[in-house]
Amino acid sequence: MTSRERILSAINHQEPDRIPIDFGATPSSGISAIAYNNLKKHLGIDPRPTRVYDVVQQLAEPDEEILRLFKIDVVDIGRAYSDKPSDWCDIRLADGSPAQYPAWFRPELKDDGVWYASDSSEQILAKMPPGATFFDQTFFPYIDGYPDNLKGLPLAMSKSMWAAFPVPPWSKVDDENFWPDLREKTIRLKESGRATIIGVGCNLFEWGTFLRRMDNFLMDLIMEPEKVEALLDALMESHLQTLEKVCHWIGDVADFVKFGDDLGMQNGPFMSPETYRQLFKPRHTQLCDFAKKNSQMHTFLHSCGSIYQLLPDLIEAGFEVINPVQTNTNDMDPMRLKKEFGKDVTFWGGGIETSTVLNLGTTDEVREMVLRRLEIFAPGGGFVFNTIHNILPDVPPANIVSMFEAINEFNGVK
Repeated sequence: MTSRERILSAINHQEPDRIPIDFGATPSSGISAIAYNNLKKHLGIDPRPTRVYDVVQQLAEPDEEILRLFKIDVVDIGRAYSDKPSDWCDIRLADGSPAQYPAWFRPELKDDGVWYASDSSEQILAKMPPGATFFDQTFFPYIDGYPDNLKGLPLAMSKSMWAAFPVPPWSKVDDENFWPDLREKTIRLKESGRATIIGVGCNLFEWGTFLRRMDNFLMDLIMEPEKVEALLDALMESHLQTLEKVCHWIGDVADFVKFGDDLGMQNGPFMSPETYRQLFKPRHTQLCDFAKKNSQMHTFLHSCGSIYQLLPDLIEAGFEVINPVQTNTNDMDPMRLKKEFGKDVTFWGGGIETSTVLNLGTTDEVREMVLRRLEIFAPGGGFVFNTIHNILPDVPPANIVSMFEAINEFNGVK
């Protein structure tokens, strides 16, 4: 099978010739730039400076040499952008190692040792304190309450760090020929034989937290549901406009459209299933229905945390893929997930615990966990191997290599 055939076979709940693998195809399935520098040093390769394509999370764009070495089957369409040296500028990461930022991203180091990231109006939107390895949002446009009307929502959204400092291709969305160029680049990537994925966000719950701040928006769900619904309706109008363009321009060539909404905490969902069904499920259904009616793309949802209670509704809403499958949270036991939902959804993740075993375990412990997870998730298809969210800076490179070697061992590949 080609990589694309392998991925699509798994999505169709058929066992492919080997377990398909993701490494860096989304900003929720990649590797921190610091960990990536350590990995390249460990492997004795340095094909080019590490490029930090996601500046908020400080994630590296994996090089083609690494994708081939680890037999990666899927790529982010955004990697086709910013391919000229002039698109990048040299910087130093939090550990002092070299890397590159997109040329447009110029955070400022203040006397207090904090990196501050501002927009073109010099409004500080995010900061990275000393010792930190990613940026935190500091400005919340609606923190003091909802405006009388939501006509200014696009401007407010642009003041969130997630919109102000976007990952590619959205960092180029204002270019004159963006949409035709997106199609051309997607077709070119598809020719590599790998599956392709584009993240469109279309967050609903998360946009409420980006605008109002988490604590306020959680109270809004209970105290001001009418205002929440008005916000969600305005968001949907914007999201559907974006989704319509994506479907029109690349819906016949891209394989996956990735939505995002972190709905879970460590011990359960942020809201009751009843609240999800009232406020979010109808709109998630509308997004999935639109994508399926207007494209060939499979629907992919990134949602962190314990979402076991919401999985039946998410599947019913139309999501075909769930990521990152955070099995270290309440109710998210791998065997239970596979038994109850394995025929209805593809688990894209859950391959190894990133906050315990991958970062703190031995190479043998890494191997053992990977093999156990593959034995659970692989039968019957419906599984793409990925770590539980991004590989963070504290992960030893030897453990990353051991993880991929264990996948090869399971697949019978040398």
